Amino acid sequence: MQDRKVLTETQINSELLWFVFNKPTRFWVALTISGLLFLSGVTAFAIMVIFGLGVTGLTTIVPWAFMITNFVFWVGISHAGVMISAILRLTQAEWRRPVTRAAEVLTVFALATAAIFPLIHMGRTWRAYWVFPVDFARGIWPSVRSPLIWDPSAIFTYLTGSALFVYVALIPDLAIARDRTTGFSHKFYSALSLGWRGTPAQWRMQVLAGILLSGLILPVFVSVHSIVSWDFGMSLVPNWHATIFAPYFVIGAVHSGVSGVVTVMAGLRIFMKLENYITQDHFDALGRLLTVVATAWLYFFLLEIVYGFLTLETAETAVRELQILHYPYNIMFALIFINSYLIPVPLWLFKRVRRNIWLMFVTTIMVNVGMWLERFIIIVPGLLYRAPLTFVWGDYTPSVIEVTLVVASFGLVSFGFLLFSKVFPIIPIADQKEGQAIQEDIKIGRITVPAVIRE
Repeated sequence: MQDRKVLTETQINSELLWFVFNKPTRFWVALTISGLLFLSGVTAFAIMVIFGLGVTGLTTIVPWAFMITNFVFWVGISHAGVMISAILRLTQAEWRRPVTRAAEVLTVFALATAAIFPLIHMGRTWRAYWVFPVDFARGIWPSVRSPLIWDPSAIFTYLTGSALFVYVALIPDLAIARDRTTGFSHKFYSALSLGWRGTPAQWRMQVLAGILLSGLILPVFVSVHSIVSWDFGMSLVPNWHATIFAPYFVIGAVHSGVSGVVTVMAGLRIFMKLENYITQDHFDALGRLLTVVATAWLYFFLLEIVYGFLTLETAETAVRELQILHYPYNIMFALIFINSYLIPVPLWLFKRVRRNIWLMFVTTIMVNVGMWLERFIIIVPGLLYRAPLTFVWGDYTPSVIEVTLVVASFGLVSFGFLLFSKVFPIIPIADQKEGQAIQEDIKIGRITVPAVIRE
């Protein structure tokens, strides 16, 4: 690592706990802005409950639009935690250490936000229990063969596993915070640290639990977005009825999720002054990973378009023509390709770009703008051509309520992430110390090698 710095244990403790134990003005400003965005969404939801779904732009022709698009988008972002943390932990990639917790926390809040949107979309949210296969003396059972029933099971399993994943890795850091606080804070961290003393037996159990959770959560990681894709793929709606949707959605989720992690890491480095821990080398490694993932996504993206034309079915061809040739979907289609691949990937091929924090911040935001539009252009155009009668046709225009809910979702994720980073260290302290102990290099001739060789 070219910008690696040797840090003492005391320096690591003080720097990574500074944001937790202090109250910088910039934190309260950011928390207030994100909180106001979230409250705007609560207000929009309240209006929708009072006046009904008529305040949205949804119609009998287009019953799925912005809210379901946002659901799929945030489920995709949530894949970042497993992709970055579990896989890199199992492969023992050393550069993962400062990145893992932010990725895992982003997973938890993104997935929780995603789970809210189907409930909002229901209109009668208080009847959400209908999605669970429990009779409740209604005499009607939901169809367990429907992916709309599989969704809640997969999402809540993934959310539970991700929360445990965060907590198990957090326990040693909670003990460090416990030993440096008094009063209520000391009692709070003591309760959460579960009596951690750092004995060899505790460390073995903590490491083993992390590895087991990493292995167990990976199948859930693949299944969650596959099931989300089956919400569409198992229907007969033109443009949705495609067998390629499962791998296409998974690789798209990885693309948007890893891009989201890079955006968050750039924000943390700038906002929390973590230059000693989140280095240019981490952005370089993530940029290389994104180049491969983005190219795989492009393959599936083009394949899905080509498959639509190969069927020679009138409805399928009409949907593809709508996406590519007709306004405003043609503009969206162009932005998807430009933002998600054409601009960022050629830039990521250059080391100077990958090591430039601001350029990585901007290009990864561009990717997720494109990936949000990609979800939208999958959902709405197909619905416009599914009307059972040829004279029943229409279009879709989002309302202010829907736009507000989408914006509020970003406020909710930001609000939760900021609160977490204020209460808990956002970079693993114990993991950072371990990495510091084994990463010191020595120079032999022209070659730099690790000073500590691990078996």
